[in-house]
This record gives sequence, C-alpha cells and structure tokens, in this order.
Amino acid sequence: MTGVSRRWFLGTIAVVIGLVCPVVAASAAERTITLPADDAYAALRDGPGAQITRNSCGSCHSTDYIVMQPRGDAKQWQAVVTKMVNVYKAPISEMDAKTIVEYLASAYGPAQ
Repeated sequence: MTGVSRRWFLGTIAVVIGLVCPVVAASAAERTITLPADDAYAALRDGPGAQITRNSCGSCHSTDYIVMQPRGDAKQWQAVVTKMVNVYKAPISEMDAKTIVEYLASAYGPAQ
C-alpha cells in the first residue's frame, strides 16, 4: 500500500467509525425493558416474613416459582432455601433464610 492509499484507507476507516459509533451508542442508551407485573395468583400470602421472602427470593425469580411449588413442611422448605443459597448463590443471610423457611412453612405448608 502506498502512502497515499494508506492515508485514504485510514481516513475512510476513521470516518466510518466516527459515523457508526455515535449511532450505536445512542441506540443502546435508548433501549429499556419493562417487565410485566406478576399475575395476581403469584402474590405471596400475607404473614410474618412475607416481605423478606418477597425481597430475597424475588430478586432472582418471580414469586410464581414460590406459589407453584408443592406444599411442604419446614424441612422441605429448608431444603429449597438451602439449594437456592448453596447451588444458585442467592445472597440470603442465615437469619433471613430462617425467616423465609418459617414463612413458607406456615403460608405454604402441607395443610394450606
């Protein structure tokens, strides 16, 4: 490549980059995603620990996943919460995990 053709090529590349980059950056900045609200059936039942459960579990998945689970006692819910913490690395403290298990066992226990 001669000096003139190299300068032309580099100049052309610079112009293309100068034109494309602002367009790409502008289109990326304008994009937003609005998630639909959970279905009403997925609303957690009221009770002690409902808000902690909603905040802790809902940060990773919809409450649909909670209400559709088979009903179980504290042992079953403890296994689910333990799996979420150990396998999926849910950022839940031991104290919150205990509250969540107690809430789920009372609100979504076998007799519910």
